[in-house]
Amino acid sequence: MLVKERMSRHPITITPETSLNEALRIMREAKVRRLPVLDKKGKLVGIVLEKDLLYASPSPATSLSVYELNYLISKIKVEDLMTRDVITVTEDCPLEEAARIMVDNHIGGLPVMRGDTLVGMITESDLFKVFLELLGARVWGLRVTIKVPEQQGFLARLTQQLASHGSNIVTLGTFYGDDPTVREIVFKVQGIDRPTLEEILRNLQVELVDLRET
Repeated sequence: MLVKERMSRHPITITPETSLNEALRIMREAKVRRLPVLDKKGKLVGIVLEKDLLYASPSPATSLSVYELNYLISKIKVEDLMTRDVITVTEDCPLEEAARIMVDNHIGGLPVMRGDTLVGMITESDLFKVFLELLGARVWGLRVTIKVPEQQGFLARLTQQLASHGSNIVTLGTFYGDDPTVREIVFKVQGIDRPTLEEILRNLQVELVDLRET
C-alpha cells in the first residue's frame, strides 16, 4: 500500500504572511493540527503546527492590556513560527516507510510531494485507520493471537488447515516481540466454531495467547 492511497488530497495551506490568529482559526475550522506553508509560487517553504501557534500566544496572566495583546498578536506571522526544514515523502512512498519516518523523527504528519508540488498530507490518524483495517477492528469474527517459533511454511499449514474446515481468514498480521526467534501472529477468522479452531491450533502445536469473539 502506498501513501497516495491513504493521504488526504488537496490539503489546506497557508502562506508565510498568514497571521497567527488566522492560522489558528483555519486549523480549528478544518479540525487539523498542522498546515503546510506555500509561497506565492506554490512552493512548499515550511510547516506550522498548532502547538507552535499556541506557544507563541501571550499568556493569560500577562499584564498587557487587550489592545496591546491584540497589537502584538497581529504582528506575529506564520513565517516567524514555521519549521522551514520540512520532512516530506513522495506519493509513491510505501505506507510503512512513511510510518517509520514519522516514528523516527517524532512527528505526526508529512506533506506528500509529486516532484516540487504538494499533493497531499499523510498523518498519524490516517495510519491509525489502516491499523484498524489490518487487524479487522470493525469486522466480526474469532480473533486469535498465537506465538510460534520462526519457521518456514507455518502460515501455509495454518491457512491450509483453516481452509479445509471451510473457514476464511479475514485479517492477519505478524509481529516480533523481545525474542527474535518467536513470531506473534494475530488473525481473525469467520466460518468456524471455537472448539474446532482450538483443536486446529492444538494440532499445530502453537502457544495460544488469546482467543475471543469480536
